[in-house]
Amino acid sequence: MSASATIHGLVTYREGEGVPMTIPEGPVDLDYAPDSVTISWMDDSRTAGLTAIPRDEYERYVQEGKIRLHPKKQ
Repeated sequence: MSASATIHGLVTYREGEGVPMTIPEGPVDLDYAPDSVTISWMDDSRTAGLTAIPRDEYERYVQEGKIRLHPKKQ
């Protein structure tokens, strides 16, 4: 299942055991798996980004209003 959303605020991810990286504010696409959510985006310089974050981390960002889901189109 996929959805679209907007990042509002500080949302981070890690590449391996590296330092936290920031997902830029703006529109993103979401793809759901049972244990994670894949987030894809395009930054201001038109560079594509892609990461997967654990499902509980994603749900925390949604609760905090940092990831705001767009209504599904009918």
